Amino acid sequence: MSRLFARRGAIALTLAALAALATPLAAQAQAYPGKPVKIVVPYPPGGATDILGRLVAAKLQELWGQTVTVENKPGASGVLGNDFVAKSAPDGQTVLLAITAIVQNATLMKLPYDPYKDFIPVSQLSSSTSLLVVRPDMPANSVAEFAALVKSQPGKHSYGSYGNGTSSHIQGENFKHLTKTDLAHVPYKGAAPMMNDLLGGQVSMAFVDAGTGRAFILSGKAKALAVTGTERLDMAPKAPTFAELNMPGFEPKGWFGFFLPAGTPAAIVAKLSADLQKVTKMPDVSKRIDDLGQDPVGSTPEQFAALIKKDGPLYAKLIKDLHIKMD
Repeated sequence: MSRLFARRGAIALTLAALAALATPLAAQAQAYPGKPVKIVVPYPPGGATDILGRLVAAKLQELWGQTVTVENKPGASGVLGNDFVAKSAPDGQTVLLAITAIVQNATLMKLPYDPYKDFIPVSQLSSSTSLLVVRPDMPANSVAEFAALVKSQPGKHSYGSYGNGTSSHIQGENFKHLTKTDLAHVPYKGAAPMMNDLLGGQVSMAFVDAGTGRAFILSGKAKALAVTGTERLDMAPKAPTFAELNMPGFEPKGWFGFFLPAGTPAAIVAKLSADLQKVTKMPDVSKRIDDLGQDPVGSTPEQFAALIKKDGPLYAKLIKDLHIKMD
C-alpha cells in the first residue's frame, strides 16, 4: 500500500512539474503581442511585398488591438532587411515578410546570416506562378515552336529577367539549358521595364510573375507559352505547365512568407502563425492577394518549413548547375 501511495505521489509531482512548465508557455501565448509589433519588408515601398505587408499589418492591428507597423529596409536583394530581423530580439516583436530570394541568395552570395538556422518559418502568406511570355506577333505558339525559331536564327534572340540572380533569371537559364537554345540574358531592374522592352521588341521572351503578366495576357499584349508550378492558370488556360512538357526545374512557385528570429519561444510562433492564418483566410485579404495575381495560402509553421526544405536545395542545385551569378 505504501508503494502505491508513493507511486501516486511521484506521478502527482511529475504532473505538477509539467503543469508548471506549461504555464509560462501558455502565458506567453496569451500575452502576445503585448507591445507594438514591427513587420520588416526588405524591399522598397510600393511593390507586392510592401502591399501585402501593409495589408496584413492593418488586419493584425485590428485583431490584436495593438499597434502593428511596417518598416521598409531595402538593399542587397533583401539581405539588409533579412539581416536586421535575424539579429533582432527573439521576442516576436520583429517579424520578417520575405520572398523566395531568402533561400536563393544562400547559393548566390555570402550572407551575414544563415536562412535555414537564423529564422523560424511562421506562415506562408501566398504563392506566385511565373509565365513564359512572348509578343503576340511572335511566330511561335508553343515552347517547341519558339525553341525551333530561336535555333533557326542564331544570335538574334534574347530573354529578359527582373535582374541577375532572380527567379526569372534562374528560369530563363534553365529554359536555355533544357531547350539547348542561344538566348542572350538581358537583366532589368524589375518587371515593368522588362515588359516594356518585351513589347517593344528589345527582347524575345521573358519570365514574368502572374501578377505583373495578367494585364498583358488578358489584354492580348503578350501571349503565354508555358507556366511554372504544377497547375495551369485560369488567365492562360492553353499554356501548359513545364511539368506537362517534361521540363524539370520549374515546379517551385514563388512565395511570400513570414519569419521570426531563431530562438523565439514556440508559444509565440504558434500564436502568430494562427493569427496570420486567420488573417490570410479573411475574404477581403484573400481577394486582394488574388488581385495581385497570387494564391492565398496561410500555412502552419511545419507546412512552411517543409516547403522551404524542398525548394531550397532545388534552387541551390539549379543555381550551381546553370552557373547563375549575381553579376
